[in-house]
Amino acid sequence: MAQVTTTEVTLIEAGRLAVQQEMRRDPTVWVLGEDVARGGLWGQYKGFLEEFGAERVVSTPISEATIMGAGLGAALVGTRPIIEMRIFDFVMCAMDELVNQIAKVRYMFGGQAKPAVVVRMPHGMWRNSAAQHSQMLEAWFTHLPGVVVVAPSSTEDEAGLLVSAIRSDDPVLIFDPKDLWGATGRIAEKIEPIPFGKARQLSTGDAVTLVTWSALVPKAVEAVALLAKDGVMVDAFDLRTLWPWDEDAIVASVKRTGRLLVTHEAVEVGGFGGEIVARVVDRLGPQNIKSAKRLGAPRLPIPFSPPLETQVRVTTDKIVAKVKGML
Repeated sequence: MAQVTTTEVTLIEAGRLAVQQEMRRDPTVWVLGEDVARGGLWGQYKGFLEEFGAERVVSTPISEATIMGAGLGAALVGTRPIIEMRIFDFVMCAMDELVNQIAKVRYMFGGQAKPAVVVRMPHGMWRNSAAQHSQMLEAWFTHLPGVVVVAPSSTEDEAGLLVSAIRSDDPVLIFDPKDLWGATGRIAEKIEPIPFGKARQLSTGDAVTLVTWSALVPKAVEAVALLAKDGVMVDAFDLRTLWPWDEDAIVASVKRTGRLLVTHEAVEVGGFGGEIVARVVDRLGPQNIKSAKRLGAPRLPIPFSPPLETQVRVTTDKIVAKVKGML
């Protein structure tokens, strides 16, 4: 069996290498968005202009609606655009193009249209960026028929899921976790696609099933380790994709443990965690579940103040306390 060569990179670099690989492989893949020709706000397109030229790395005016609409139009004539929104919050300026056009065009035209776009939307809290640059509204888009919703947490998943997204004929929304941009890990020299809808198991146990994604995955891993010291063994999962999500894996785990905790960085009220709890209860029946809980942020704007932001965050200690409370 041939040995796979791997490289240690940051999450930003993993995404950059994935996009670079796919642009080299497929000349119809290109990038558009504000500042992408300068390397992007986070450096995720560094060197792209020099390698691929201004026709495939297109810096746009500051008009998110134009960026989103242009990406859709380009996809409908046969290219595969990667639409860079810079920060998730800016997508709200392009909701009509995304919600009413990209998500619906294949259905509206009876399958004749192919909206093969990738929309990258770095989201979540990051360095006290305050209420207008820190939001986690992934639940809006899991509610939206017609799109795939991806929420990676590791370098391997960032790279592999991006490759899958670029090759997909469906529109794919990628929620890159800003708080983990600097996280490191190893990725293969040749990045293989990771299929949508397959959770990654973080640990095994029989006390509680813990489900999370994106920026909370490292905190969940820390919580699992602390709980294990007290003899509480947790079945923990990183969903990786929110739509489709690995319903069968989570249901099978809860059937065994009898307890479910879903935790996410987003506001708890109306969050996607509620959907997961509801589906598991629907499938197993309430009589077969000892406890099913959610843990998310309070329904507040994200404060700029560092101490106040810390109060809003879901932390390792909060996860540990919630699990112990369920027992």
